[in-house]
Amino acid sequence: MKTITIRNITIGEGLPKIIVPIVAKTKESIIDKARIFNNLKIDFVEWRVDFYEDVFNIENLLNTLKDLRATIPNIPILFTFRTKKEGGEKEISMSEYTALNKSAAQSGNADLIDVEIFSGDDVVNENITNIHEAGVLVVGSNHDFFKTPDKDDIVSRLRRMQHMGADIPKIAVMPQSTEDVLILLSATAEMHTKYADRPIITMSMGPLGVISRLSGEVFGSSMTFGAVGDISAPGQIPADELAATLEILHKSLCL
Repeated sequence: MKTITIRNITIGEGLPKIIVPIVAKTKESIIDKARIFNNLKIDFVEWRVDFYEDVFNIENLLNTLKDLRATIPNIPILFTFRTKKEGGEKEISMSEYTALNKSAAQSGNADLIDVEIFSGDDVVNENITNIHEAGVLVVGSNHDFFKTPDKDDIVSRLRRMQHMGADIPKIAVMPQSTEDVLILLSATAEMHTKYADRPIITMSMGPLGVISRLSGEVFGSSMTFGAVGDISAPGQIPADELAATLEILHKSLCL
């Protein structure tokens, strides 16, 4: 499996890399939150732009992204508009979604852009092409906040993301039982060992799924989400506790 290096952070080797979301609504609160991150042990920041009050004003959006980049010059930024159908805050047309992602990619201030892989093949292909042409990488994503698909379905979705050109396939599912968590972990291990030629991200959400956010180095998930204050999905662990736990597990695995 190949690794990916962004701003001196290598995804796909060693400890799972920690992503912390910003879910603030105003420019001022976004920048205030970002200032804190420079002093914390985190690897990536995800700006969840669907929470931003001016998200549909492209000029204001890009100015805020520019200021965010200036505030955290050394931390890679994952730019994400999570659609309503996949658990996000706002409705958006696919033409607006594509234009938004293209503008962010061309700004030069985002390192990764999230593309929901089940938005329709034409939409996905256009988004991935636009983003790659701007020299930016793609996280192909899928979220199920209600259930956990069977193992073969999870693996199939991740393979589809890889086939469509996502640089990092990502899936998040909701467990209804401990068996569901095991399904996600088993699917992760199968994808990682048999099919993945690039880093992947997987997680089982909610309290039941917390173990999946900690065990990526064992099962094959290269990144994990932690929280500093507000969370963007159920089950996220405070980033400082997450970093400490990942370090303990890493040391044990290296014995």
